Amino acid sequence: MKYKLLLIEDDADFGFMLKQYLEFSEFKVDLISDPRSLEIDFHVLNDYDLVILDIMMPYISGFKLANEINKCIPELPLIFLTAKDQKIDKLTGLKIGADDYLTKPCDPEELILRVQNIIKRSQHRTYKSSTMSIGDYIFDQSNMMLIHPKGNQQLTEREAKLLNYLYANKDHLISRDEILQNVWDNSDFFTGRSMDVFISRLRKYLQNDPKLSIQSIRSVGFKILF
Repeated sequence: MKYKLLLIEDDADFGFMLKQYLEFSEFKVDLISDPRSLEIDFHVLNDYDLVILDIMMPYISGFKLANEINKCIPELPLIFLTAKDQKIDKLTGLKIGADDYLTKPCDPEELILRVQNIIKRSQHRTYKSSTMSIGDYIFDQSNMMLIHPKGNQQLTEREAKLLNYLYANKDHLISRDEILQNVWDNSDFFTGRSMDVFISRLRKYLQNDPKLSIQSIRSVGFKILF
């Protein structure tokens, strides 16, 4: 399995060099040189296993971008790259939630080792082992898998957490703010948009059971019905 990385680096030459090194080490890498393209579509980050992010960029600082990423997808590992070598920058990055911090010019081999170690640690995150019936589906929490006679659906960590929260509150209409605070630990605009994307995904995954639905009450919240 090839792990997928997102490299956000405004120095095109340096970014291309790192991309090549990482791809030689069997990673799949997408390089973005203009971070503004992520300011709206944060949900695309769910496709990645780790983000490598430069701090000193035009238009938007790496710290600000990392803050928004962490609000939407807090479990996504982050590595900061920067030309600065000041303690305050390192502390700021770690407070935001970075998993590691490297000063440029960095040794590509060291970066690769750190990426491998961080991904290995992130793969150890597990849900408590249990299964539950949701309509015609079996939800295997430990493997984050929706099981159905017409086919199984692998869920992401966030999708599994959201589905579990909806099911645990199946007899109640859950407000948007409650879901955001309990599943995302945040209720700002970017996180709200991210939640709507995840709700749409779950509806698609559950469409093989016509009796099962996630009902939405406009501007109020959601309720799972089956």
